[in-house]
Amino acid sequence: MGTGIINNLLRAGEQVTVFNRTPAHAKAVLSNGASWAASPAALVAKVDVVFTMVGFPKDVEAVYLGPAGLLAHARPGQILVDMTTSRPSLAQQIGEQAREKGIAVLDAPVSGGDIGAKAGTLTVMVGGDAQTLTAVTPLLRHFSKEINHFGGFGAGQHAKMANQIMVAGTMTGLTEALVYARATGLDLKQVMTTLQGGAAANFSLQSYGPRILKGDYTPGFFAKHFLKDLRIALDEAQRQQLDLPSTQAAKQLYEVLVDQRGLGEEGTQALVKLWWS
Repeated sequence: MGTGIINNLLRAGEQVTVFNRTPAHAKAVLSNGASWAASPAALVAKVDVVFTMVGFPKDVEAVYLGPAGLLAHARPGQILVDMTTSRPSLAQQIGEQAREKGIAVLDAPVSGGDIGAKAGTLTVMVGGDAQTLTAVTPLLRHFSKEINHFGGFGAGQHAKMANQIMVAGTMTGLTEALVYARATGLDLKQVMTTLQGGAAANFSLQSYGPRILKGDYTPGFFAKHFLKDLRIALDEAQRQQLDLPSTQAAKQLYEVLVDQRGLGEEGTQALVKLWWS
């Protein structure tokens, strides 16, 4: 997703400096005009606004709170925007520590997958100060179609958890619909066209159904990252004393896919492999 976001910023004429823990992953955007920084500290010295998107909460902690991280080297007045889907409590911790240093922080996870990032049509869910959001909105508009502010630090992450809870239902629904349709001898392309034209229409069906039929399990969104999101959502639900049995069932299925089958590097649509060899 980061590549799509950066390319949209470059197409809009923005000067973009990038850092990636795996430099080879930055080759595409560097060839399109981005500049390279050797570390988060080097990057934050060159820019006014930093966007981050990493894999897991532990990665967010390292990038923001570690001795070589952003907060240790950022200067007052800079804006740091974390677009990782992470723990709301961690977003709150980062926000409060940044505020003490005079640094503005937003938690701003996104929805729309690799397709949305490439097309510039992501939905952004934001927590943090409204004035900070106003300042970075022109940049967000280069790669987003909707930007929604939900409240203080961590509120964007809570909104993303609601999003992932919904996606869990559409991904398991897509999978079981295709499994059922194939078992009953139906034409799967016809089934998908029909479902997308009625009440069953949804993003998962539109985006991942065709990939499944092509045997394409490359990640628009990694299965291992979706499992991480479901675990965060259920942890937060437990704190609210909420029972979410459908989300729990989805988590268990993705645990089989990722932890038992070892398919975490494949896309979320690989869930169908639990039924199809």
